[in-house]
Amino acid sequence: MSAGFTIDGRAIGPGEPPYLIAELSGNHKGELGRALAMIDAAADSGADAVKLQTYTADTITLKSDAPEFTIRGGLWDGRTLHDLYQEASTPWDWHPALFEHARQRGITIFSSPFDSTAVDLLERLNAPAYKIASFEITDLPLIRYAAKTGKPVIISTGMASESEIAEAVEAARSAGAGGIVLLRCVSGYPAPAHDYNLAALADMTARFGVPAGLSDHTLDDVTTIAATALGAVVIEKHFTLARADGGPDAAFSLEPHEFARLAQSVRDAHAALGQPVYGAKASEAGNLQFRRSLYFTRDLPAGHVVSEGDVRSVRPGHGLAPKHLDAVMGRRLARPVRHAEPVAWDALEGGAAK
Repeated sequence: MSAGFTIDGRAIGPGEPPYLIAELSGNHKGELGRALAMIDAAADSGADAVKLQTYTADTITLKSDAPEFTIRGGLWDGRTLHDLYQEASTPWDWHPALFEHARQRGITIFSSPFDSTAVDLLERLNAPAYKIASFEITDLPLIRYAAKTGKPVIISTGMASESEIAEAVEAARSAGAGGIVLLRCVSGYPAPAHDYNLAALADMTARFGVPAGLSDHTLDDVTTIAATALGAVVIEKHFTLARADGGPDAAFSLEPHEFARLAQSVRDAHAALGQPVYGAKASEAGNLQFRRSLYFTRDLPAGHVVSEGDVRSVRPGHGLAPKHLDAVMGRRLARPVRHAEPVAWDALEGGAAK
């Protein structure tokens, strides 16, 4: 598998905590002040990065109300592609202010370009990475154009076949991407958890030779936490200040307190994975003394032969381990012992069992 890489100095790859991306999408509702506030809220919620979408309605589709340009079903039923993208787009003249604000807040910002002119804009702003949306995974010229910058490329794989993913990875790799991550994604809004088939995460890593992550369109935290346990290195979740305020993606976006909860859960889940080690952990060291061990149950004189009822396996753990009970039975005492005295080898004639 390819080695990890960094975005803005943050290491990304196996062994690292998942990289958490708050996808702002069109939830700014066309208000620059709201977009700036979303960056603040994402930073406060524990996101590693905020991500924009850089397109205009005219760079992503054509203005037409023909049936093939009209959405049927789902959240956006009846809307034309052009109208939806017009509402959801982030004005290009906002980008400098958004990038500057994110940098002042100490949170990484990058974007999904939808054509080469968007890459050019983002390069002028020194974007540290590029995200390819699921719907653009078949746009190999766009992938190559972004990858030629030498920066990391994160590719969502919603709807994509194995061969389409392979072509996208090869396009990014051959063009010189400075790291590639594939995101398991379901391009449903919202998406049911069972469609994610997270078993594919390990398969994607093995099959395509790059780390895998998750773009989560479900309505809760379960899929993300499960993906973390399965080794996801990047987690992307849509973000909004308040679902009640509306917005194109609000229905399946997390509010700040929910994102903060998710961020903590993801980091706790990653920390809990740990390493395949055994034995007492630091948090358990103080409790070792309370494990069971052998204790004398009564006062006994020297020369007494230990028999049933003279010794029991009880807590705490200062005597011989319970596994030595058979070796103690029938032994003669080398000295007197007291009630509630831990059994030790020096109390027995001949000492430790051979």
